This record gives sequence, C-alpha cells and structure tokens, in this order.
Amino acid sequence: MTDNNVVIGIDIGGTNTALGFVEESGNCIAEASFPTHARESAEVFIPRLHEQIERLRKSVPEIILKGIGIGAPNGNYYRGTVENTPNLSWKGVVPLAAMVKKLYNVPVAITNDANAAALGEMKFGAAKGMKDFIVITLGTGLGSGIVVSGEVVYGSTGFAGEIGHTIVDPNGRECGCGRKGCLETYASATGIRRTVKELLEKSAEQSELRNIPPDHLSAKKIADAAHRGDALAREAFEFTGR
Repeated sequence: MTDNNVVIGIDIGGTNTALGFVEESGNCIAEASFPTHARESAEVFIPRLHEQIERLRKSVPEIILKGIGIGAPNGNYYRGTVENTPNLSWKGVVPLAAMVKKLYNVPVAITNDANAAALGEMKFGAAKGMKDFIVITLGTGLGSGIVVSGEVVYGSTGFAGEIGHTIVDPNGRECGCGRKGCLETYASATGIRRTVKELLEKSAEQSELRNIPPDHLSAKKIADAAHRGDALAREAFEFTGR
C-alpha cells in the first residue's frame, strides 16, 4: 500500500464503539468513539456508524480506503454476521458485513471482538512474534481470542473459544446468552457492577461506593475504590456468586 492507503478498524462494544483509520504499518492516523446504544437495532446503529466514519474521514481527506475490519460481539468470521449477541439488542442473525459494504464498496471482514484483538496483538502488539497465546478482553462482557500455530481458532461454527460463556455456576446468574452462571456474568464490567449492587443491598458495611448513584456506578470507580482499600469493593472482585 502507498502512504495514503488506509483501512478502517471498528470495535463494537456493548457500551461504546471505537473506530480508526489505520495505515499498513499499524499507525492509527485518526480515531473516534461514540455510544453504541445497545438497546437500539442494527438498522438504527448503522446510519450512526456511517455518520461517525464520514465525520472522521473529513479530518484525513487525502486517504484512499482499502478495506474495513470489524470486531463485534458474536461476530462470525465465516459468515460476516453478528449472531444472537447477548450484549446488544440485535435480534437473530444480522448481516453486518453486507450492511457496511453497501456504504463502502471495499472488502469488509468481521470477527469476534476478542479475536480481532488477538490478531492486532499478534501483528503489532504484545504478542508480536508469538504463535501460541490467548488474549482476554474485559468490558461489558468477557471475551477471549485463542491463537494456535499463528492462526486464530474459530472452530467449525466460528464461535470457538468463548471463555466468557464457560459456566462457573450452573445455578448462577442468568446470562444474555440464555444460560445460567456464565463467567462473564461475574467477571466483566457489567458483572462487577451487579455484584456491588447486591453487596450494598445485603450488607450494612461502610463503603465509599454508597455515595455513588446506582446509574453512575462504573467498574472503574469500583476498581479505584478497591485500590484505595475499600473492603466492599475488594470483596466484589473476589465474589463468585456461589
């Protein structure tokens, strides 16, 4: 690629969506983020994504777009779809790659967001030069990207290696995937917030977290409180639900 050729990297999370224009070297020349609004449909999300891309594109007008890569919850690399994602209100199978390709006539690839993170680390990041490793992503959910012999493990269905949906308590919390006791219902930003709310309700223990309105309670605020020695916050990170 020449110097002005770029691709767009898009990371769709349950809380925020990030995007950037990236050169072949891995250098990101422009980036932005915006709320995903997880309760909206994909048909509402796509025009908002398009608006954000075009707004960012105006800041780097000399580029030539060569392709688009998307990391999304339950993104299927084989089919270019997002399927029954637990952290978004997108119903059934959404042909996301095809929807984006209607806007930009360039190659569009999609995969699970954790798999995309693993690919990025292998090519440009901490796993550069490695052939066998696992990347764990922690956010609204809990994801994992597994690389063996330099290749991402997708499995026959495209959904291999979903560590966040390993059941740790068969009688535990309901998960967005429809099962109970998945690891991400405890070990994720969403799970940690839920744990703290439960502990605050059940315990009279003093905690600085009691001064934070429930709607403003975030995993970062809980982690900061734990680092400052707040016992209830620390308990939340040790909680298993069993």
